[in-house]
Amino acid sequence: MTKRIAGPEIERLIQLLARLPGLGPRSARRAALQLIKKKETLLEPLARACTEAAEKVRVCSVCGNMDTVDPCSLCRDERRDGRTIVVVEDVSDLWALERAGVMQARYHVLGGVLSPLDGIGPGELAIDSLVERCRSGTVSEVILAVNATVEGQTTAHYVTDQIAALAGQGIEIAVTRLAHGVPVGGELEYLDDGTIAQAMRARTRF
Repeated sequence: MTKRIAGPEIERLIQLLARLPGLGPRSARRAALQLIKKKETLLEPLARACTEAAEKVRVCSVCGNMDTVDPCSLCRDERRDGRTIVVVEDVSDLWALERAGVMQARYHVLGGVLSPLDGIGPGELAIDSLVERCRSGTVSEVILAVNATVEGQTTAHYVTDQIAALAGQGIEIAVTRLAHGVPVGGELEYLDDGTIAQAMRARTRF
């Protein structure tokens, strides 16, 4: 039996924090202690922010992004290129691409990847809604920005097949993917064999 070291309210806070990605029991205890020590400057503002987020944040009905408006601010931005849709696995991937600021395109969040072992099939992902967006006739390119995992690549192939099937309806859409290879600032001796092999296959003229 685990010995209780604090009141039930603190234990509950620790348990909830431990559910967050990257936080185990020890890290959760340290985080909880820091929040309690700085109640006025951290804990109370955090509690208010969490309450407000729970009340106002919603999932965009168009792309799957999270925002306080629906459609989200990215979908409402008329400066974005509506001919290009960048497909990502999760909202965190969308935010990472936005931080990089490499292009002003539209997005589509799948909500995960195909994983039969985990019971995740096409019906559990936002693939049908992506195909519907492509069926509108305004999209000319779909960029698959999924992770280079087995599940990610399986999902990419499935999505590609679904979009390719639109050709039978007279809708031709180019499907591209992110380049794989040596990262900027990367050193060869620290890269895995798969990354090096992919970089060799995708080499370009200098």
